[in-house]
Amino acid sequence: MNTKAFQDYYPDHLSHCYGCGKLNEHGYQIKTVWDGEETLSTFTPQPHHTAIPGFVYGGLLASLIDCHGTGSAAAAMYKQEGREMDTEPSFRFLTGTLNVKYLKPTPINCTLQIRGKIREIKGKKVTVDVKVLANDVVTVTGEVITIQVPDKYIKEIIANAGA
Repeated sequence: MNTKAFQDYYPDHLSHCYGCGKLNEHGYQIKTVWDGEETLSTFTPQPHHTAIPGFVYGGLLASLIDCHGTGSAAAAMYKQEGREMDTEPSFRFLTGTLNVKYLKPTPINCTLQIRGKIREIKGKKVTVDVKVLANDVVTVTGEVITIQVPDKYIKEIIANAGA
């Protein structure tokens, strides 16, 4: 199956994120897809992602949850409207709130699964519950409350950043 990831639909001006930007050569470049009613990303930590020997740095885990949540929110909104992700107007989400709970140390020597479940879509807000699994064990959970931002405002912000 050759499924296109949610992030593959992002236009270039939204593809520089350290977590999910396909144009950020130094970033994680996570890819998220539907897996039934859940969303799924996988990520294999590298030795430089170490907190203490053998375990993943917590900041990395939080950023994986963050980017997984915003991508999942966009996909959920398209799904709710019965639209393909390449249709206009586009749905773009930024993090409003990120809550992370570290349940146990996350081993570094495996591929992590990041799974999301859409809890609620309410107006321009989507809440996503996310969990990180290492060797099929949940090590971290998160709640990502995302806010829809019209693409024209993001372009404006980018244009003003150079001023």
